[in-house]
Amino acid sequence: MHPVPRHNISKTRRERGSGVFNTLRAMAISYQLKPGERVSEIELAQQLGVSRTPVREALTRLVNDGFLTPTTRGFMRRPLEVQETLDLYEARVAVESSCLAMAIERATDEEIAEAQAFLAKSRKVPRSTPIEQLVELDEGFHLRIADMARNVELKRILVNLNERIRFIRWIDMESAGRDFTQREHAEILQALKARDRKASDKALRAHIGLRRDQIVEAIRQGLAKIYLAQDAA
Repeated sequence: MHPVPRHNISKTRRERGSGVFNTLRAMAISYQLKPGERVSEIELAQQLGVSRTPVREALTRLVNDGFLTPTTRGFMRRPLEVQETLDLYEARVAVESSCLAMAIERATDEEIAEAQAFLAKSRKVPRSTPIEQLVELDEGFHLRIADMARNVELKRILVNLNERIRFIRWIDMESAGRDFTQREHAEILQALKARDRKASDKALRAHIGLRRDQIVEAIRQGLAKIYLAQDAA
């Protein structure tokens, strides 16, 4: 029996660790790890059928990514708090505004046309499509603008912000609907195509900013959704 090459063992461990991290990140985004509750490293390892080491490593990464908080006994899912959510949305506005300004200077006509085609295609998606997929389409639109900015670091920050507010966006889109969102996307693209920085920035800020009262209501609905789902289970 031939020994397994060491580099194959390392590759397998990396793949397993990546799989555990992706699973736990998805659980954190959707609040299957409930806000304010302690995260059990042992229970998660048993649930995922892995050792505690990749779970611990994944939880540490989720602390760095802003999903968890370290405690004296391990980790806790960060609560759904109004001020933190408001801060995240303000950060998103700042990052996306910078991306849009750069895109006006750097985007090609072909890239703008592709974004318009993407928007036209997404408009045809049925209303019955799961909300998670609709938000994914919404994020895809905004990430196209980030790509046009040609700034890898800004896009990396935006991806992290998107993940941290995704649950709230699920709730907000369920309340607001898609038609209004699609019209605002079209306005942003029209201003981008015209290379009109002032109009594009105004349209973007009107589109992605949430007032404090809207965030309070989204969190109220979100918490109800989390714990009603738990009761139903």
